[in-house]
Amino acid sequence: MASTHSPNSPQGLPLLDIEVLRTFVAIAETGSFTRAAQQVFRTPSAVSMQIKRLEEMLGRALFVREPRQVHLTPEGETMLGYARQLLELNDEAVGQFLSPQVGGTVRLGAPDDLGTRVLPGVLSQFSRNYPAVQVNVRVGRSPDLMRRLDIGELDVVLMIAEAGQRPHARAEAIYREPLVWAGREGGVALQRTPLPLAVADRGCAWRQMALSSLNRSGLRYRIAYTCEHTGAQEAAVLQDIAITPFPRSLVKSPIRMIEEEEGGLSALGDYEVLLLRMPARGAAVEALVQHIIDHFAGQTTAAAAAPAESTA
Repeated sequence: MASTHSPNSPQGLPLLDIEVLRTFVAIAETGSFTRAAQQVFRTPSAVSMQIKRLEEMLGRALFVREPRQVHLTPEGETMLGYARQLLELNDEAVGQFLSPQVGGTVRLGAPDDLGTRVLPGVLSQFSRNYPAVQVNVRVGRSPDLMRRLDIGELDVVLMIAEAGQRPHARAEAIYREPLVWAGREGGVALQRTPLPLAVADRGCAWRQMALSSLNRSGLRYRIAYTCEHTGAQEAAVLQDIAITPFPRSLVKSPIRMIEEEEGGLSALGDYEVLLLRMPARGAAVEALVQHIIDHFAGQTTAAAAAPAESTA
């Protein structure tokens, strides 16, 4: 926690807590207490308490709280610059003493859904903790990534599968989340017949889960928008061209979650993030694997503790 010593106390000016600053920066960058909580592996209520104490210590409001997001006050903008400098200096200093013994190159493969939305933030933190480790990332289709793992071209692979499915003997589930139907707020795509869908190309677990659910329910549908990236699916939904299967954590306004049984739709079930690694690849690989596992464990904890947005 941030120190509460008075500036006039014998201890001098209060000291800023690095972990509180990390939380502060995460909120500023995401515009959300809930999403920031996922990044720093804390509950939204703990994050709110950290910021409340920081604001009390500084005697300034750092955020303006609104129903769907938060944004910085002018004093918060000033604090953000200092916070980023302090965090960078802290990570550099700690890294010089704790991480030099771990070095080398790790070849990591991931599908687009993870490679564009999740990995950049995960790898940014990893590089600060392990500056001597170089991570080379390949984003591609899961079958190709598994083939490259088997022939030794990759050390670690992340992939997405329907919960309980194991497409590879070495697959380890590290995260589980509901897949939900998503559509545009106020949109009419859900009312069209046949139902227009935006899905990824063949081989995508989310596509297969969606089509299996529709076939079970007997609904007529057509694939109106086929793409390789979730960003394209999201764009199709935003334009009300179609509905799409989406991870619950990615559903943000103006996209909404379509409730079960709405429009005759049935639940899609859960998907899992699987991790595969080549055995005995060294300390650098193990360090990255543990970092990734810790990240997803933090997401699971935050999601379980915070079913709704908290900006208090």
